[in-house]
Amino acid sequence: MILITGGARSGKSSLAERLAAQACDRVFYIATSVVTDGEMAERVALHRATRPAHWRTWEGYRDLGTVLDQQVAAGEAVMLECITTLITNLLFELAGDTPPEQMDFSQLEVGIQQQITDLLAACARSSAPIYLVTNELGMGIVPENRLARHFRDIAGRVNQRLAAAADQVFLVVSGIEVKIK
Repeated sequence: MILITGGARSGKSSLAERLAAQACDRVFYIATSVVTDGEMAERVALHRATRPAHWRTWEGYRDLGTVLDQQVAAGEAVMLECITTLITNLLFELAGDTPPEQMDFSQLEVGIQQQITDLLAACARSSAPIYLVTNELGMGIVPENRLARHFRDIAGRVNQRLAAAADQVFLVVSGIEVKIK
């Protein structure tokens, strides 16, 4: 498993796409975004249109360990974009209608971390090269609101677990990749 991290619009996805395409002719692309409004629909459509036509796409954010176990074909590389979006979607799904000021972030993180545990186990079982894209959120100021602070902390802990399990880790800054593991 290879983890690719960096800030927004840093070039993470381009690197992951290039590495996945170099590893295998065929790529199984796991897209974790959820269309919530018109702008997001446009972004998803653009992403779909720019991926090579022969890449297979699976859209969703839960039970990705099962998806890896059951959906990846022999001779495919896997690209998962993105872990941070997966965390966002799981956080809000698990919280339901609970307002942010009443969310039990410790309990929510248990559910998120279980999904990551399952994903990591499937990555370890898989013979496919797997490229995970995530955002590095911990290099800025401390967010002003409770939800953003807890989200940043959860994402940071998830990223640490992924980096520890990864064979290689790349940090991408301004389109320049630096191998850090």
